[in-house]
This record gives sequence, structure tokens and C-alpha cells, in this order.
Amino acid sequence: MAPVLAGDVYCEACGHPLNAPVCASCGAAAVDEEGYCERCGLRQPTSRDHAETVLDGGAAAVTDKGLRRSRNEDAVALLAVGDTTVTVVCDGVGSSPRADEASAVAVETASAALARGLSQEEAFELAGRAVSKLATSVDDAPACTYIAAVVGAGRVRLAWAGDTRAYWLPEAGPGSLLTEDDAIETGEITAWLGADADAAPPRVRTLTPDTPGLLLVCSDGLWRYLDGYAFPRAGAPVDRAREMLRHALDSGGQDNVTIALIPLGDVHG
Repeated sequence: MAPVLAGDVYCEACGHPLNAPVCASCGAAAVDEEGYCERCGLRQPTSRDHAETVLDGGAAAVTDKGLRRSRNEDAVALLAVGDTTVTVVCDGVGSSPRADEASAVAVETASAALARGLSQEEAFELAGRAVSKLATSVDDAPACTYIAAVVGAGRVRLAWAGDTRAYWLPEAGPGSLLTEDDAIETGEITAWLGADADAAPPRVRTLTPDTPGLLLVCSDGLWRYLDGYAFPRAGAPVDRAREMLRHALDSGGQDNVTIALIPLGDVHG
């Protein structure tokens, strides 16, 4: 084995850079630029694999890569802007390239726009432009679904495209779906953000609940497991979000899972 000398940049034995990241699984200093180990093939963990956000007012968001995916192609933002709470959830379209980049840039762009006071339609348009700019050709067009919620003054304003959903969970009584999927019966979505998307505005909805409750915004990694599920009724929003995540993982965890819960009215934890 050749000794490592001062000033050496590469290993004399294997040729890899001496400062290369070490694989979390096999320990080889052979992680490529895309985050995969060249020896064992494992994609290295990132901060997007599991992340949680909790605001002072109780609103919370949890995102997780699930059990079957190599990366988390969901993205979420949760912001407090004065007395208003803003959340944006995007789910990368798995059949598109670099879907994780699409969801990340859409969430960042739309949440910043909504925080500045722009309308739902304006935020959606800006997010669409940002995702479209990622495309390098007709065959390289990253894409993602989209949903945004602005909650404040007893009102919820929603805008969406695709099959990322919002539900209203009242303090008492069953939850109700607030959005309608842009999808055909076989599940393929008909609306998304990306260079190959139709230039159509988002669907929008405004509601003023007459009872306290929680707004749930989630990706299909959760809602595909909601048939017959009883939403948790007790605990802080972050604890309820974690419980929903556990349900999704225990049910198979086939996809990335993102959950945002925003209280409206006097919600009891």
C-alpha cells in the first residue's frame, strides 16, 4: 500500500480523489457527482431524505423519501408571513428527468412569491417559468405537480395543478377533500409544471371554514393510503403529521411522502 504524502491529491492505488466523500454503506471514497457510490451503487443520504418544519403558531410540515424510492422528489415550504401561513408542496413527476430539481425550484419560487403578497395565479406562473428553465431539450424537461395554500384571517386560498391534494380536517367530524385531481382514471396526471406542460392557469378555490380545524396538504405518498384511515384527533400538528407518515410507511411507503398541517381557529392539541 502506497503511503499518502503531503500534497497528494489522488490515491496511488485506486485513483480516486483523497478528499472524495465516503460512502455511508461500504465506506469507499468513491461517491460520484450525482451522489451514487461507484463501488456498491448506493445513493448517499441527503437532507431531503427526511425533513421537518415547525412554526411558532403550530403549523408543521414533514417530508420523507419513503421506503422504495432512492431519493425524495417531493419538496415543501412552510412559511409564516405576519398572521398568514403559506405552504407549497410539489411532487416531482417520476417519468421526467431531474424531477427533484423541478419540485425544489417550484416550491422555492412560489413560496417566495406568495410571501411577497403576489396572487396564487402569479405565484403559479412564476413557478412554472422556473421549472421550464430547467429543460435543456424536449427530451430533458423536468416536471412536478403543484399545490399552494395561503391561510389567514379565517380563510384558506388554494391553487393546484396535478394530483397533490388538500383536505379539511375539522375538530369534530370526518375530513373532506378540497381539491380535484388533474388526472385520468388510470392515474396519469393531465396538468403539471414544466416546459412540456400546457399553458393553463391553476385551479383555484377559496373557503372560509365555520369550525376550527386543520388544513392538510399532502402528496400522493400519503393520500393513496387514506382509504378507511381515521385521521389523528389529538396532539400538536407535528405529532399528527408524524403519525400520518408512520401510517404511510407502515402501509408500504411506495412513494415519497409529504404532509403539511396548518391550524385554523382554536384547534386543541
